[in-house]
Amino acid sequence: MCGIAGLFLKDTSLEPSLGRLLGGMMIELGDRGPDSSGFAVYGAPAPGQAKLTIRLPDGGGQHAARAIADGATAATGHAVEVRVRGTHAVLSMPEEARDALRAFLAARHPEAHLVSSGERMEIFKDIGRPEVVADAYDLAAMQGSHAIGHTRMATESAVTIDGAHPFSTGDDQCLVHNGSLSNHNAVRRTLKREGLAFETENDSEVAAGYLTWRMREGASLAQALEQALSDLDGFYTFVVGTRTGFAVLRDPIACKPAVMAETDQWVAFGSEYRALTGLPGIEAARVFEPEPATVYAWERT
Repeated sequence: MCGIAGLFLKDTSLEPSLGRLLGGMMIELGDRGPDSSGFAVYGAPAPGQAKLTIRLPDGGGQHAARAIADGATAATGHAVEVRVRGTHAVLSMPEEARDALRAFLAARHPEAHLVSSGERMEIFKDIGRPEVVADAYDLAAMQGSHAIGHTRMATESAVTIDGAHPFSTGDDQCLVHNGSLSNHNAVRRTLKREGLAFETENDSEVAAGYLTWRMREGASLAQALEQALSDLDGFYTFVVGTRTGFAVLRDPIACKPAVMAETDQWVAFGSEYRALTGLPGIEAARVFEPEPATVYAWERT
């Protein structure tokens, strides 16, 4: 099952409503995936700054997050700011300190799981239905240009936060997936030889890693997805986010449900049409089913 949603805003006046709109889309899809939920939001960049989203150990909290930030500030020599949402914390620091902060976390706080990194992207995910997770992480208050979300039914593994989507394997890059890859173990071995590391056994993380590798080698997001049609076997629908882009791809058979809508203000994806009904101007939108083996991509600087 699983439900996936994505929203790319063309109209900047809608940016304050991004989280609220995505949350409504995810809640409509909750019956497709009640086990865990997650979302990635692309907010406004802060010039010269980078951020890491971590999952705090043992439920975390302000005290644990502040202790990590203070230790990182002392260890790196750069001020590390912290903001807590649910069991996650967003650590912000000067761009030149990002690698040092990664090293500090790996050495001193290996129990703090790195969820995402980048200039604009923040990822939050947890066990529970989307309305519960959205409320716990205050999704409705989040602003930005585009976002993707996922509601998971754990059909092939345990119900854990580690198995929740989105998956991120590169700065400002993430993916949500409905379906199953049949050659993910072989692809994983290839990607490990190329220097990528994986946190879980989930095939969706492999798909995310594949796109990271292709884009690292110089492909655009659309080109990486075109190449995925040759290299990734199975049935899948991907919704992908990058710092400036949003894209959708279905496999050549396209057995998983998918619907898209577009207006002058936005582009949206949902596993079912009901996910789109709360969007402004949906009555006048161009609604269509994305074609099999066809890349749909939008970019915004």
